[in-house]
Amino acid sequence: MVTAYDYEKFKSAVLTLTKIDLNAYKEKQMKRRIDSLIAKNGVKGYEPYVQLLKTNKEKFEEFINFLTINVSEFYRNPDQWKLLESQIIPELITKFGKNLKIWSAACSTGDEPYSLVMALSRHIPLSQIHITATDLDKQVIAKAKVGLYSAKSIAAVPEDLKKKYFTKIGLSYQISNEIKSRVEFKEHNLLDNNYAKGYHMIVCRNVLIYFTEEAKDEVFRKFYSSLAPGGILFIGSTEQIINYRDIGYNRKNSFYYERPKN
Repeated sequence: MVTAYDYEKFKSAVLTLTKIDLNAYKEKQMKRRIDSLIAKNGVKGYEPYVQLLKTNKEKFEEFINFLTINVSEFYRNPDQWKLLESQIIPELITKFGKNLKIWSAACSTGDEPYSLVMALSRHIPLSQIHITATDLDKQVIAKAKVGLYSAKSIAAVPEDLKKKYFTKIGLSYQISNEIKSRVEFKEHNLLDNNYAKGYHMIVCRNVLIYFTEEAKDEVFRKFYSSLAPGGILFIGSTEQIINYRDIGYNRKNSFYYERPKN
């Protein structure tokens, strides 16, 4: 029988191995996912599974991939992207000019940063666009760099952009190098303290819903510190910052928050 103590030791071992703090995730949900993966691998318990992770690189990568939530698509929640194109981007250009510093955090397979490039291209020449995109998972970053997507993933992309920037290959769609070249992918753990500063916009959508309230609060505060005064945080439609006033944000609507200029 697996005890709570076993799982506590497992969390500590995972932190040492991966720098991922499982205490920051909702425990029932995360433990259920991990137990399912352990059972799938035919391993009897947490301790032998930790030994497997230490000795088998493929299983280690599988574990990281399994922990991270990689459900993504281009222009997810299209109304939010319409507001981005029609209002938020023009406001940012007015404040900061066209050389915008933008971070797509927890970018998954690249759908989001590539959507950002296309949205920005309505207002800014592609040659001036640069997005920093980060994720914890090496495997999804590798997929993002390839840039091959299903018809379902790109369904919400505006038709003119779809025709301009995607090439059909079999049943899949390849995004153009014009768009890919505007995104720089890096590994980053949102639970680390290493956050760069001076961003004009940070996009982090539909990821923090899996975090505990304490971890969410910590990340939203770090994002605030990473934004330049006047910068914007763009979050998912299922998320909200309950204590945004305490942190210092102005709420523009339910999914856009601003760090005030003063």
